[in-house]
Amino acid sequence: MNTQELATHTPAMQQFLRIKAEHPHSLVFFRMGDFYELFFEDAEKAARLLDITLTQRGQSSGRPIKMAGIPYHAAEQYLAKLVKAGESVAIAEQVGDPATSKGPVERRVMRVITPGTVTDSALMSDLEDAPLLAIVPSKKMWGLAWLTITSGQLRFTQCAPQELAHYIYRIRAAELLCPLGSENTIKEVLQASSAAEVHLSGHTIPDWVWSADEGQRRLLELFNMSSLQSLGIDDAEKFAPTLTAVAAVLAYGANTQGLGWQGKLPHILQCQLEEDQNFIGIDAATRRNLEITETLRGETEPTLLSLLDTCSSAMGSRLLRHTLHHPLRDQSVIAERHQALATLIEQAFVLEDLRHTLRGVADIERISTRLALGSARPRDLSSLRDTLANLPTIAKTLNDLSSSAQSSSLLASLANTLASPSSCLGFITSSDCSRTISGDTRRWCDR
Repeated sequence: MNTQELATHTPAMQQFLRIKAEHPHSLVFFRMGDFYELFFEDAEKAARLLDITLTQRGQSSGRPIKMAGIPYHAAEQYLAKLVKAGESVAIAEQVGDPATSKGPVERRVMRVITPGTVTDSALMSDLEDAPLLAIVPSKKMWGLAWLTITSGQLRFTQCAPQELAHYIYRIRAAELLCPLGSENTIKEVLQASSAAEVHLSGHTIPDWVWSADEGQRRLLELFNMSSLQSLGIDDAEKFAPTLTAVAAVLAYGANTQGLGWQGKLPHILQCQLEEDQNFIGIDAATRRNLEITETLRGETEPTLLSLLDTCSSAMGSRLLRHTLHHPLRDQSVIAERHQALATLIEQAFVLEDLRHTLRGVADIERISTRLALGSARPRDLSSLRDTLANLPTIAKTLNDLSSSAQSSSLLASLANTLASPSSCLGFITSSDCSRTISGDTRRWCDR
């Protein structure tokens, strides 16, 4: 829409349309007082997806203004439905002061919620991750990079085109990105593999982001390195499509959290080049027929996961899901796990006490992400406080188990890993923290 056309609209609609032009593929939640309003085509779509009332009020540029609104305090339940439907939402908040504003109050998009970048616990399943996957086709090997924003884990690899369906079924991404103009190529490859239809996005990512140099720059800056060799990338040209995919997921993830396209996610601590030889190969058709986490009818049970998952925490359930989809080839790791299981089964009463303690463990993985992104809530901090206070008990139990007749090096290693950060624990259990938890969460995060 050009400037002349925009000028024919009311000031409020001009503001909305400017924001919509910046986020053309997202539904815009436009904050107006105690409501988020949607207008025009967004309102029609939201009314259909959310089963809310579509109204019409006044005109702008000679067009009836179609509207649909949801209460601000109930936004989470509606956002959850939209994310589940695969939609992205741009949240435009009022940042100006109504008392001093001339004309419409200034509004700015504070975050963009998409299926692959959600961090709010109310908007996602506790029992599974929602990775963001970028696919970059090339003449030979294709580049893949996927980011689990809720845990700060970044993984990447390269694959032959005919292997793409295998990776998509294994990664099970909530959102797929690709460079503009590559959609048909990707869909043709997937159709040749008899893979299910996928929805590809990423149209809003600036062209300069889709660059191997940008991916290399971001990795070097993120992990404070001078070379990518320690990550397994000894030839940047060979891994150019992969580095391009890395740039896309990091930039897209940062932008959705309100950090801008140039921004840096502060909690990406793990980065891994995945090599296929580390895992037992399972093609897409076999994976479907095995019904590991989903039946042939698309249901979550009865599946292998539903039968095995007796985990005491959400983090454990997610790890089990990942492990089932990534069966290891390394027999020494498998033997360590078997030894740990044998030790736990031998000490049945201790195991039950351990399970009881673990049931009270909060989802530290996701809480730490919200802390890093400045979106933690008071209940997140209180849950973190209680969990950190329980770590010494869990560590002692594991130490006792590892020193039993059937000792386990894996359990001993876990016990050492669970050492509580004394300075953090000292503060988080203090009265100062208790007052902060009931007050300004963001101020505590900044400390």
